[in-house]
Amino acid sequence: MKLLNPFHPLAVVVLALLAAGLRAPAGAAPIPHLEKRGPAVQLIVDGNPYLVLSGETDNTASSDLEYMDTVWPKLVKLNLNTALVAVAWDWVEPEEGKYDFTLVDGLLAGARKNHLRLVFLWFGSWKNGLSSFVPEWVKSDQRRFPRAQLMNGKPVEVLTTHSEANLQADTRAYTAFLHHLREVDSEQRTVLMIQLQNEVGLIGDSRDRSAAAEAAFAQSVPAGLLDYLQKNKETLWPDLRGLWEAAGARTAGTWQEVFGSSPATDEIFMAWSYSRYLGQMAKAGKAEYPLPVFTNTWLVQPQDQTPGDYPSGCPEPLVIDIWKAGAPAIDLNAPDVHLRNFADWAARFHRPNNPLFVPESYSDVGGAANAVYGIG
Repeated sequence: MKLLNPFHPLAVVVLALLAAGLRAPAGAAPIPHLEKRGPAVQLIVDGNPYLVLSGETDNTASSDLEYMDTVWPKLVKLNLNTALVAVAWDWVEPEEGKYDFTLVDGLLAGARKNHLRLVFLWFGSWKNGLSSFVPEWVKSDQRRFPRAQLMNGKPVEVLTTHSEANLQADTRAYTAFLHHLREVDSEQRTVLMIQLQNEVGLIGDSRDRSAAAEAAFAQSVPAGLLDYLQKNKETLWPDLRGLWEAAGARTAGTWQEVFGSSPATDEIFMAWSYSRYLGQMAKAGKAEYPLPVFTNTWLVQPQDQTPGDYPSGCPEPLVIDIWKAGAPAIDLNAPDVHLRNFADWAARFHRPNNPLFVPESYSDVGGAANAVYGIG
């Protein structure tokens, strides 16, 4: 869902939940964080509200520092103040346990030289639903790092969420990355936020059919999710609440007993699976360096008929409440709005528990109008 030009301006509105517990050394401004001020929640940078006017580089542009030397001036010429740039797991841990943050340091230096801030996009276990940016030592060992499976029984280039080895390997790399940022950027505070993974979700089927996923799907819905549904019943997304109530608003049971037997139930199950995985990563990363963290969503397209046509489990409006229950350490679930009905999608994601943030939109005149609308 990325645009293919080297970079594109974005409509970015930061209105998010308060990130608690942030402290800085005496006399220093706190690290970038989210803070409720009146009716809005704002990104606070150097002690003041900060409006992110940003461009995002293409997927692999940031892997080449010489190429980035040609990109920085273009971002400056557009009067932007921030760049969204990718950092892939493969680029920083090409050998297991051996980290190389030379590229990260080069990106920080380039941004600082051009008086820009950064939002890093962590391409770890998944990018656009696939696992194409994991290291070769992960790709080559499918026994240790198992894949998801589709209904036809074939594994795909997608790490399953139902693997502790997958989760722990990605978490170790991600927390090493955050630890490094704390060491090299906690004073200059070039980095404002982190996007964790990119447009996660299973493509090609409504849910993972691997043995571990099938076993999890046959089990009872976790009590933590059911408690969340009960406590937040009045504010749940109407379609989610409708599925739950149509099945009897049960407070115990398997996934199909609680939500019914349909592809939507599969999507809810996958949303819980992905949210728990990313939520644990976000929590571990914040223990190292508590920058705000967000996800981005590949939106349902007009031609899509069922989950799997779009990434099943991605934080779409139907399952944002599932993500809130499963990943409280993630501050924002944000839409990538590559559709012309921007206002409709903005309204779906601008909710009491999920204020609006738009990391991707069109780079044309319509995209500029979207930015003005979103900021307003």
